[in-house]
Amino acid sequence: MSEASQPAAAGRLEYEEVKEYSFLEELLVSKRVNLTYIIMLVCCTISIALALFHLFIALYGTPEGRSFRSVHLSVMLVLAILVNPLFRSSHKDPILQSGDPRNLLRTAGFGIDMVLVALVIAVQVWTLWDIDAFQMRLGSKDPTDMMFGGILIALVLEATRRAVGIAMVCVTGFFIVHTLYSHYFFGIFYGPPTRFAKYIDVMFVSSNGIFGIPLHVAATYIVLFIVFGGVLIRSGAGRFFIDLAVALTGHRIGGPAKAATLSSAFMGTVSGSAVANVVTTGSFTIPLMKKTGYRGKFAAAVEACASSGGQITPPIMGAAAFIIAENLQVSYFTVIIAAAIPAFLYFVTVYFMVHLEAEKHGIESIPAERLPQVMEVLKGGWHLLLSLVILIAFLMMGYTPMKSAFWGILSLIALSFFHPGTRMSPVDILAAFETGVRSTVAVTVACACAGIIIGSIFASGFGLKFTQSVIDMSGGNLPLLLTMTAVASILLGMGMTTTAVYITVAALIVPSLEQIGVNIIAAHMFAFYFGVVSTITPPVALAAFAGAAIARTPPMATAFEATKVGIAKYLVPFAFIYNPSLLIEGPIWMTVVSTALVLIGLWVLSLGLEGWCRGRLGPAPRAVLLLSALFLMVPITAAPFGIPGAVIVAAGLIASGGIYFWRRSVPVGQPAQ
Repeated sequence: MSEASQPAAAGRLEYEEVKEYSFLEELLVSKRVNLTYIIMLVCCTISIALALFHLFIALYGTPEGRSFRSVHLSVMLVLAILVNPLFRSSHKDPILQSGDPRNLLRTAGFGIDMVLVALVIAVQVWTLWDIDAFQMRLGSKDPTDMMFGGILIALVLEATRRAVGIAMVCVTGFFIVHTLYSHYFFGIFYGPPTRFAKYIDVMFVSSNGIFGIPLHVAATYIVLFIVFGGVLIRSGAGRFFIDLAVALTGHRIGGPAKAATLSSAFMGTVSGSAVANVVTTGSFTIPLMKKTGYRGKFAAAVEACASSGGQITPPIMGAAAFIIAENLQVSYFTVIIAAAIPAFLYFVTVYFMVHLEAEKHGIESIPAERLPQVMEVLKGGWHLLLSLVILIAFLMMGYTPMKSAFWGILSLIALSFFHPGTRMSPVDILAAFETGVRSTVAVTVACACAGIIIGSIFASGFGLKFTQSVIDMSGGNLPLLLTMTAVASILLGMGMTTTAVYITVAALIVPSLEQIGVNIIAAHMFAFYFGVVSTITPPVALAAFAGAAIARTPPMATAFEATKVGIAKYLVPFAFIYNPSLLIEGPIWMTVVSTALVLIGLWVLSLGLEGWCRGRLGPAPRAVLLLSALFLMVPITAAPFGIPGAVIVAAGLIASGGIYFWRRSVPVGQPAQ
């Protein structure tokens, strides 16, 4: 996390970098051995052990799949319980303190936590005691299997409530109740109920429920990539990214906001968590933006939009890229290549909005003497970027994501020794492993919970009925179906993690798009985009709310501002549905032409939304620009309403170009006050 501070004596822009909180480092300086110390020691030990276990697995190959996933999930459940204790705000709150009326409640909470940990261990022992015999009981379980299966479902839901939030628990709970009691529902939800024995078969014994694809991906790919991100940040990459962004953009008009956009894009490549990015880079960039003249809610909105871009930015994409690849049965590299252009278009649009806002309000650049020099910044951290190059190179050479992440982590540790400022001590390395694994807890329990949703849909057959119902309601009309899909994805995504959002919408939403002939990669990317856009969409815009807290602006007003700044996240998915060349599908020339036209369209859209083009624009020019922007996003090979796409695009170019060059011939208007 970074905090804006007063300029140093030399006038340089300074801020303090705070590394992610590590249990290991606190244990090493602690002078008291108490219950909190013991809990931290247990969490730290099993986190580091799990990281080393996954590195070993990445190098030598995974063991039997069910056992491997079960071990991973059990450790994550224990961490979720211990790090998020019952009736206490954190594990550091004292449990026993004389005279405190909360003693009884906290003590009871600790006792319940220990019971839950014991249950996790009991389920794990029962499962692995004779794994072959356990799996052979598929379809003919004994009462103990039923009991432990029910306990595991309850444990996953409780861990999800603690680590992710109540929203996902409610969604999952609905699907559980619907599957078991669907004969009490009505409309498209009505159906035959599922026997509890069959439900436990699907959830606990088979690989269609808790231990399905989502958990498989979390245990094999996601954990190592998040550990890689943890090592990268621990090596000093966070400060390097911000310094580089400020050095590259600070001297331009509205430099602080452009630096926020660029630094959050850099951070998003390794983090993918919108809220984490906001509080990391935003604590430096938001105050700086406000200080240089940006409105508070605009500053918070820019940071929220830039930070949420990490969810759609390769190579991690909020950890969902691996699950998308698994669902599509394509290589991980294919997914990140397809995601590259839409992510670029999104960040460029945020950049456009920032530039126009700066012109509109007369916001100047940061004085050159206060900026770090690009070459100085690169000299101190260029070697860290080599680890990303190595990671991507291994993926391009056909190595598995696990092995690529393994060599990426090893190369990053080795490269950190190239410069004294980034050199990592053994404590730094182990702390990065620990924080990386703890960061994976929310993702893993969300994936296990999403597995319950998928298994419930599979057991009840609701997925097929929902798909057909959506198609029937839309009458097969693609624009209407896309709009319904977008709204449903946003609603399902509210308050949920990136991976959980994608898994849920992929099961419910994507089949309806595929059934009417939408390109399969485009269908998955469309649902994914609208699932994660909820982080900036009211009423549950978590990234915007985090930015508002830093900027001290009204949360809902900030969220609405974020929807304007991040408009590309709403439009680009429609563009690549009708024009898959934006996902690098088809001829390269078509991809180049389409990208250029959509880019121009997004610039024109930004002019219309901001109402500024070298001066204020009236309602009529703004309306023309907004309509022209939509025209420019029409594929040139299409023919909507029987009109050739090339004609529509040409009309958009002529109309928007006319207004732009008209404004170029007029003296620049006075900045808006």
